[in-house]
Amino acid sequence: MILVTGGTGFVGAHLLYELLKNGEKPKALKRKNSSLQLAEKIFSYYTNDYKQLFSQIEWITGDINDIISLDEAMHGINKIYHCAAVVSFEPKDKKNMLKTNINGTANLVNIALKYKIDKFCYVSSIAAIGRTENEGLITEETAWKSSDRNSNYAKTKYAAEKEVWRGVEEGLNTVIVNPSVILGPGDWKQGSSKIFETMWKGTKFYTNGVNGYIDVRDVAKAMVELMKSSIVNQRFILSSENLSYQELFTKIMRAFGKKPPNIKANLWMLEIAWRVEKLKSLLFNSKPLITKETVNTSQNKYFYSSDKIKQQLDFNFIPIDQSIIETCLLFEREN
Repeated sequence: MILVTGGTGFVGAHLLYELLKNGEKPKALKRKNSSLQLAEKIFSYYTNDYKQLFSQIEWITGDINDIISLDEAMHGINKIYHCAAVVSFEPKDKKNMLKTNINGTANLVNIALKYKIDKFCYVSSIAAIGRTENEGLITEETAWKSSDRNSNYAKTKYAAEKEVWRGVEEGLNTVIVNPSVILGPGDWKQGSSKIFETMWKGTKFYTNGVNGYIDVRDVAKAMVELMKSSIVNQRFILSSENLSYQELFTKIMRAFGKKPPNIKANLWMLEIAWRVEKLKSLLFNSKPLITKETVNTSQNKYFYSSDKIKQQLDFNFIPIDQSIIETCLLFEREN
């Protein structure tokens, strides 16, 4: 029996779909007030029989920061996929990220050790991977360095990974995946899926940075394949392609039939923009479109290698062009 945390979210819902498609009958942990609407909508993108498939999930009310609920959820469980996390680049969310991303992961590791489960999969992030000098290729072995360039989110995911490695030292069989920026259909108003709404509305600006990208279906597929394999106690970068933000924006806007961005946003422009957004968020109690941390990221050039998973699992990634076209079609279907 499999337990999935974060099943109501973007990656977790796609993972649940992948598991059910493979004949598994997963349990999924959800908080008391969490909605299943996004997860069910994600299922509807891939099959007409989504309601029947979705009904096969056994939802358990609980929280990764509630030890008692975790104990109750563990009946019959022999594998855990830990997808639950807070993703934010706003300073006000730092405390919540510390609690959920680090303490919550520590709780899951402890409960997995207590019940001696067979295998544990942790969804980390490329944010927890080290950076190279001079725009070199980043691999699983690239060492983490403390730096002002690291976001609070990156710091919490790195610390959460340390909890998982502690579990390994105590006998827990584990695989860690480090996805790059994840593309695909989800909540068009937040997270990486919001890129598509932003490009659909149109923009003239692009930034100078480079990042890695992967289709959300590949993240789910890689996790399932790693958990079925004999591979343990290793981490894997999951990234299909490295693209500049200009290339990414251009591909998405062309898929929407819109004019690509043609004005490079210089740092001084972005410095003004994030301050304006911060002021607007304070005045109107809204989420800023950009923050100081996202501005810093948008200027950096990161190049990631997924050679390890390609070699160990003979894994083939969905081309980003295909991922963009298919996601744009799903977005337009709803808007």
